[in-house]
Amino acid sequence: MKIINAALVWLVVCIAHNSFAQININGSFETLNHLGIPEGWDLTYSKRNTYDIVLDSVIKADGKYSVSIAAANRPVVGNAIIFSSKKNFNGKVLSLVGSIKTENVTEGWAGLWIRVDGTATELAYDMMESQGLKGTNDWKEYLIQVPYDQVNAKSINFGAMLFGKGKIWVDKLKLYLDEKPIESVQPIAADNVPDTLYENSSRVDTIIVNPHVLKYLTLTGKIWSFLKYHHPAVTSGQYDWDAALFKHLPQIVRLADDAAFSDFMLRWIDSLGKTDQSLLTRPKAVKKSRVHLLPDDAGILTDNSLSKTLRDQLSNIFVAQRTKQSHYISMVPGVGNPVFENEKLYALKAYPDAGIRLLALYRYWAMIQYFSPNRKLTAVVWDSVLERYIPEILKAANQNEYADVLARLVCSIKDGHGFLSSAVYQNSLGKYSAPVRAKYVENKLVVTGYLSGEEERKKQINVGDVIEEINGKPVPDMIKAYTPYIPASNFAATMRDMPATYLLRSDTMKMVLGILVNGAIVRKTVTGLENSVVKYSVFDAKPDDKAFRLIRPGVGYIQGNKFTKTDMDSMKKLFSDTKGMIIDMRGYPIDDLIATIGTYIRDTSVPRFRFSEGSVQQPGQFTFTLPYGGAKPATGHYKGKVVVLVNETTQSNAEFVTMAFQTASRTRVVGSTTAGADGNISKIMLPGGFSTWISGIGVYYPDGTDTQQRGVKIDYWIEPSIKGIASRIDEVLEKGIDIIEGK
Repeated sequence: MKIINAALVWLVVCIAHNSFAQININGSFETLNHLGIPEGWDLTYSKRNTYDIVLDSVIKADGKYSVSIAAANRPVVGNAIIFSSKKNFNGKVLSLVGSIKTENVTEGWAGLWIRVDGTATELAYDMMESQGLKGTNDWKEYLIQVPYDQVNAKSINFGAMLFGKGKIWVDKLKLYLDEKPIESVQPIAADNVPDTLYENSSRVDTIIVNPHVLKYLTLTGKIWSFLKYHHPAVTSGQYDWDAALFKHLPQIVRLADDAAFSDFMLRWIDSLGKTDQSLLTRPKAVKKSRVHLLPDDAGILTDNSLSKTLRDQLSNIFVAQRTKQSHYISMVPGVGNPVFENEKLYALKAYPDAGIRLLALYRYWAMIQYFSPNRKLTAVVWDSVLERYIPEILKAANQNEYADVLARLVCSIKDGHGFLSSAVYQNSLGKYSAPVRAKYVENKLVVTGYLSGEEERKKQINVGDVIEEINGKPVPDMIKAYTPYIPASNFAATMRDMPATYLLRSDTMKMVLGILVNGAIVRKTVTGLENSVVKYSVFDAKPDDKAFRLIRPGVGYIQGNKFTKTDMDSMKKLFSDTKGMIIDMRGYPIDDLIATIGTYIRDTSVPRFRFSEGSVQQPGQFTFTLPYGGAKPATGHYKGKVVVLVNETTQSNAEFVTMAFQTASRTRVVGSTTAGADGNISKIMLPGGFSTWISGIGVYYPDGTDTQQRGVKIDYWIEPSIKGIASRIDEVLEKGIDIIEGK
């Protein structure tokens, strides 16, 4: 895969190409230039191609020509043809359709590709790797799609490619924007292209915060966020809303009093244009029983520091009936979790200027305020977050302090899906990891295994040893200091992630572990491993375990994070005469276990779960769906007992699957608190190269019991003990066996 990945980078990160006066992609290659090359097409890929790439008049899908790419006997690399345009458009989704024929494609794949570039980085791409064509295939039409960032997009590049050996032919290429042929879409006139003045800078380097400035920056954040998702002129994409904030910030921080602030905001809102009075009608009422969260204005409609005129204007916008389309937000069809669209990355600097750092806070606050089903479950009242974090994010003096503030901000939502991805942040946690695995058991940090050199490590540290100190610091003090940085929904998940990510990390290779021996602390020096070579995760499967087996006569065992649909027939045959089966969900499933094991054990028609979904038209509103999954039991379902094992590593889909298993009448869940982070996730991009995620829909039992932070319902509570770990006994598994055997 290393060679393939290198080829992907080569395809995605490449030079910009010339644009053409008109968008006519010449996708059937019928129009040739004076050199006999299809007009608008680069068959050399800027002289990078090494394969034979020619116009073919014999084998084609339609018309006179196709283009073929043949590897011949040349080294395996990626070769492609490209059409590039620097025209700008208003739209959301690009679709590329084309006909492809292949012959003996091996050691790679063939397919279509498309890439949207911004100023300094690619914004979206697809090169059909997941559905890439191999072998020999006759002419067939294929489709790929990517989101189109109409604010940041600078060029569209697409074509066909061959990575590997063999040959492909391509013909009848068509490009669509929001299902309209690109030839029929009017490019944006040059004077309407978004201003690049604020492309990589807010032009605000420093903001001095005092109580007066803090008040108006807090109100600005709430009103800016409100307008972003409510005002028709903003939701339609007519304005670069980031740039609008940057433009007004210097004036906002100089406003003298409440009256001046209200007047300024009124002028800003008026500049967006009049709201169509015909739209100012209250939204259709939702049945009270279906409401999970009502729309929330974060208090701006009742804040007496704002003038009545401003509050009335905001109230009118609040009740406006909006369309289902919005520039900055959409919902995944059939699922309902939010997709945060057209957000500028500002990724060139890990430490952005003050205005962009403030934008990062506003952006994240707004997304949680209006599109998190769990905004009432945050660690702090969400209305107070802006006032709390504005001073901190503005005084952050370097990239590490900025990352530190974002880490605590993200963790404040108490969502296990809210992990923060950033090279800067990861590096700040320490370059080295201690060579041991550890788990929080009986309120102690206990060694559970080794990351390398087991026999050598045993001479120093034993499984079951309690670590009291790390580099001279008491473990309880370290836990208290690091807890605000752990993106977890509950304490169990916090302590799941604490050891490997924070406690057992260091900037130095040598680490001193204080081990409790006969009531005294014995300090032992260990050599750390570079994080780049550490492959450990709390979700790792046990490498020597099979997907399923008999662990006792009459007792079957399934490892949920290894089982696939290809195992079903063999499993059913092996388990046909068993008293019961144990399904170990202490890990993350790699296949759809509801469709396989869930169907096999299901003996009732009761619903499995229900959800809550947000709304583009009514930001902040979440409504319950009807209960899902009341299908009839399958013929020949499993008749034995079913025991499901869970703990803090049971997260997200693992929790969802466990809920489905619980609808079988003979299912019992054994273990301890699960991670409490369920529901499809939504990605959030924050300035400085940071990515994070949230649980985008709420997940509940049919009776309305929330799984967020609580986890799944448990029938038999049991946790590992220090004694059990030292003896290498899986006490949760042993309890499951006892239940099946009737002990």
